Amino acid sequence: MKEKRNSVKVTTPLPHREGPGESLLPHYYQGKVEAGCDEAGRGCLAGSVYAAAVILPEDYQNDLLNDSKQLSEKRRYQLRDIIQRDAVAWAVGIVTPEEIDRINILNASILAMHRALDQLTVRPEAIIVDGNRFKPYRPVVDGITIDIPHTTIVKGDGKYLSIAAASILAKTYRDDYMNRLAEEYPQYDWLSNKGYPTKKHREAIRHYGTTPYHRLSYNLLGDGQLELPFE
Repeated sequence: MKEKRNSVKVTTPLPHREGPGESLLPHYYQGKVEAGCDEAGRGCLAGSVYAAAVILPEDYQNDLLNDSKQLSEKRRYQLRDIIQRDAVAWAVGIVTPEEIDRINILNASILAMHRALDQLTVRPEAIIVDGNRFKPYRPVVDGITIDIPHTTIVKGDGKYLSIAAASILAKTYRDDYMNRLAEEYPQYDWLSNKGYPTKKHREAIRHYGTTPYHRLSYNLLGDGQLELPFE
């Protein structure tokens, strides 16, 4: 996954401009190499959770970028090519269903983001994350643990370009993965539902049982609630 090098300093958050139809902001911290992170597949009954980390050029603008959920499938894939071409650095991290069952989906989503960050050859100086939960990312470099500041931003994929870009990469790469699994298990309708808990998906679980890709710690038939301890 391709990356280019950059470095700067200082850290003053920019205010977010409110209101529909406005361009997303290029960064949250001024004067820092900033990575945006987001995940895809957290609410699914089957499949891995994917996350992406993206560093965009300083003062980058692309008025087409938005939260991946607000875009058509065709537009998401068009933008994926543009993001990968324009990004200073990008990477995708994956956490498997087995790992999700072991550590829970909240921790797994954060681990997927950390794995994406691990793959960036341009080390970020700050991180912005979609949502309201994250664990500090502290890479070890030459035997020294580095503390990288981070900020969580609710609905950040609709506010900041790098988080929007990360949401698009995570979503499209996970969709590709679920489409491959759908060829192996067509009865679960993963080609359409991508592993999410649709009526057809749950009916297939009742009829055929689970696959090696189902998250067995989840309430697969929809008759209870999943708790997410965060440590």
